[in-house]
Amino acid sequence: MARVLIADTLAKEGIEMLSRVHDVEVRTGLTEDQLCEAVADIDALVVRSATQVTARVIDAAGHLEVIARAGVGVDNIDVAAATFRGIIVVNAPLANTLSTAEHAFGLMLALARNLPQGHASLQAGRWDRNKYMGIELAGKTLGVVGLGRIGTEVANRARAFQMRIVAFDPYVSPERAAALGVEMMDLDGVLAESDFVTLHAVLHEGTRNLINAERLAKAKKGIRIINAARGALIDEQALFDAVQSGQVAGAGIDVFSEEPAVGNILTTSEKIVVTPHLAASTIEAQDRAAIDVAEQVLDVLAGKSARFAVNAPLVDPEAMAVIGPYLAAAELAASLAAQLAPGAVERVRLELLGEIGTREMRPLRTAVISGLLARSSDAKVTAVNADQLAEQHGIKIEHEGGPAREPYANLVVVQIPRPDGVRTVAATHTPSGVRVVGIDDYTVDIVPGAAPYALMVENVDRPGMIGHVGSMLGERGVNISYMSVASGSADRALMVLGVNRPMTTAELAELSALDNVFSARQIDFS
Repeated sequence: MARVLIADTLAKEGIEMLSRVHDVEVRTGLTEDQLCEAVADIDALVVRSATQVTARVIDAAGHLEVIARAGVGVDNIDVAAATFRGIIVVNAPLANTLSTAEHAFGLMLALARNLPQGHASLQAGRWDRNKYMGIELAGKTLGVVGLGRIGTEVANRARAFQMRIVAFDPYVSPERAAALGVEMMDLDGVLAESDFVTLHAVLHEGTRNLINAERLAKAKKGIRIINAARGALIDEQALFDAVQSGQVAGAGIDVFSEEPAVGNILTTSEKIVVTPHLAASTIEAQDRAAIDVAEQVLDVLAGKSARFAVNAPLVDPEAMAVIGPYLAAAELAASLAAQLAPGAVERVRLELLGEIGTREMRPLRTAVISGLLARSSDAKVTAVNADQLAEQHGIKIEHEGGPAREPYANLVVVQIPRPDGVRTVAATHTPSGVRVVGIDDYTVDIVPGAAPYALMVENVDRPGMIGHVGSMLGERGVNISYMSVASGSADRALMVLGVNRPMTTAELAELSALDNVFSARQIDFS
């Protein structure tokens, strides 16, 4: 049973799902210091937008496997720090699609018909029918900046209001735009053509202050701007100035560059309708977000792929069903190969023979990196940081698939080149578990769990060698739990002995010095 910390308010459906399987603690309103202390022994952290998951918090979490954001953005999570630590970050990108689209459209209607101003006026005891003359949406042009899930839903609703729709999104194909009934143009064209513009772009350095003074000056006079995406998409001072001058007729703003936005300049104009980041604040959206992240936390803690991992590749469940049993074989083969080729590993060749070579290779590649680094790094290797850690340690991995090699349906072969030759380990999965079936040019049959250590003695292939080596081990109180002998070329043989304790360097040297023994090496399975 894993430990899960929920650090922000989460819908009860999500809490109940997690509590049925794991030990769940809900602690909200924690300071950074308190959160650092709270995450020390947890396996999963669930937050919304209030809790800041900084690099310091992540470094304090010794067992953390997954950070879940019950919402769309992950601005409050240091994803780079999580990636470096091998922690999967997941979110719920679909949960608030409809809620945000409806809120954006609500802001558009509020702007068009001066709804907040009329409400405030009447509550203040005035009947200002003439003061708040509005406009219709029908026949107007709506510009959509960012034609993703939310932007598409807004466009669908705009068509029902008989609006013409233009859009800017460099990643949308002409075919998709045509299917949506949308005219694509560049951003300046959208701003010049539109009566209303709604923003649904992703925030990154290329879109920060996307709507600025220069672009507003070139926009259609009297344009109205809606933002329910990210506050930093707009230069807020520039928008305020454009509203004051009349270049922009009004704005509907739900998100701000800094929140809480009490005192923000955009909240001081009667022509700007403002809401306190309410776009995703519906019962339905919060329920969906809680359920989506709970499902993903359960999947990650069960060793499965997350549906919406921000920093990890998604692996098709059908492919994982095929390759999953061979992950342990890949890690074991890499670990043994690294032990048999001591020193820094620079190049590795990975062969995946059989059906596993036709499927997604990244999970098997991750397992190989984990095996290679098992004894040289304290870092936890996951699908999130495997390539980064391999690069950090100067390891280049080549991999390819190939046909099955009899008698194995699937085989994982790891090769590490050395000046004196290539060290090769082959492993597979059988109904009885993982087995090592090849070491260099020898065919072997080694069950890792049968003994914590194994001795590999390469010797002249002649009678009496087994007794010779066995006698020496017996004199030193070493128990032999199993033995596998394989013949090779040029009258050589490999003797693999499962033993109960590690051999010292002196003992290995003594074994290597025996008559007709070429080498004695040790493998640690522990």
